[in-house]
Amino acid sequence: MNGDEEFFDAVTGFDSDNSSGEFSEASQRAPGGLPVDTSKSNGIGEAGERPPQENGIQRHRTSLPAPMFTRSDFSVWGILKKCIGLELSKITMPIVFNEPLSFLQRITEYMEHIYLVHRASRQPQALERMQCVAAFAVSAVASQWERTGKPFNPLLGETYELIREDLGFRFISEQVSHHPPVSAFYSEGLCQDFLFHGSIYPKLKFWGKSVEAEPRGTITLELLRHNEAYTWTNPTCCVHNVIIGKLWIEQYGTVEILNHRTGDKCVLHFRPCGLFGKELHKVEGHIQDKNKKKLFIIYGKWTECLWGIDPAAYESFRKQERRGEPPRKAQSGISMEDADTEVVDAVPEVQDTVQVIPGSRLLWRINTRPPNSAQMYNFTSFTVSLNELQTGMEKILAPTDCRLRPDIRSMENGNMDLASQEKERLEEKQREARRERAKEDTEWQTRWFHQGRNPHTGTPDWLYSGGYFERDFSGCPDIY
Repeated sequence: MNGDEEFFDAVTGFDSDNSSGEFSEASQRAPGGLPVDTSKSNGIGEAGERPPQENGIQRHRTSLPAPMFTRSDFSVWGILKKCIGLELSKITMPIVFNEPLSFLQRITEYMEHIYLVHRASRQPQALERMQCVAAFAVSAVASQWERTGKPFNPLLGETYELIREDLGFRFISEQVSHHPPVSAFYSEGLCQDFLFHGSIYPKLKFWGKSVEAEPRGTITLELLRHNEAYTWTNPTCCVHNVIIGKLWIEQYGTVEILNHRTGDKCVLHFRPCGLFGKELHKVEGHIQDKNKKKLFIIYGKWTECLWGIDPAAYESFRKQERRGEPPRKAQSGISMEDADTEVVDAVPEVQDTVQVIPGSRLLWRINTRPPNSAQMYNFTSFTVSLNELQTGMEKILAPTDCRLRPDIRSMENGNMDLASQEKERLEEKQREARRERAKEDTEWQTRWFHQGRNPHTGTPDWLYSGGYFERDFSGCPDIY
């Protein structure tokens, strides 16, 4: 890996070396041949104390132990200008640019709106199911809104599990590769209604003022009751002003969701910001059948909500809008020439909310963030709970679970100096372990996932091997 790649890693969160459903596993297989994890234990209450409950529902924390550390006195440029002439691979980014989560936990945020998948499973018609799946795909990136802190890079072999009986799922992920960094995940419905799995390995590009993360890897959702599988890739994420100025995020690119049973496809266009910010956060697209006939129009914002409408009603509204549209007024305050010479990427002003077309139906709306979210790295309520270590959990978690990472725990508790020290210690321990494997000519062995081919696309993928929730962690590596 060259110096430029090291720098991209540092500012985006992908470092280099500086870095109760009951199933029967033997008999049950999902469509496409993937095994369902059938261990009956959810790992709650069998060792240690059961977390606090109210009316039978587990309560989760609503705030972090310590407020966010201010980044106002730090900038990437302030670091780089002191390192002119040095190799970029030697630059260590201050921990202040992190947020107290592992990238594995960031992936788990896909599950915040999992009710959309449960809803999809209940729909009798394929078109309604695709509407729900499309809303779920958009909701999966919604938590990134205003999240400019980078997650900690998972150590090789690091894992994260989450069981939410109230939301009807359990989830396991593992860092299966370090070069390139690959995170694999698997989730299943506790009522045996879905499987959700994939592997993430973004390709990073540095454009001078911004860092772009192009997603690689297939996301797969299987609705077991309908014998349907849907696959897609996430949109590109861009973080602006990584050198100087106020950080801001946009998502852009085309996401195609394919129903492998019916041939239906949902095409979603995540619009780039544009010169005057009019397209910021917009999502527009449609659902088509296997003959490319448009069946449904979708529009909205990935930061806000998603609506859908019949194609004929949509076209009728647009025609009326065009006929009654007043002449556009010239924009003032910035010209094309001015835009090309800006020192930073101007932060777009918040545009008007989504214009709802009469006859539309609401597909999804973002959850309201907690009132103190700005002091908690702009976390959602779901995100705030991800690193919570409840009484007795350390006795039942895998020793590789990132809730047990001392650097993340220290940062969450507000001890930045200790967090930095622990981060450096863990990275050096990882490098030493790699040197030992090289010396002994042995390769790293993943524990819960294996390389194979996606059963629906045929492309290379990391597949869940099963067995995690049987909780035999005797062979787990010592990475902390």
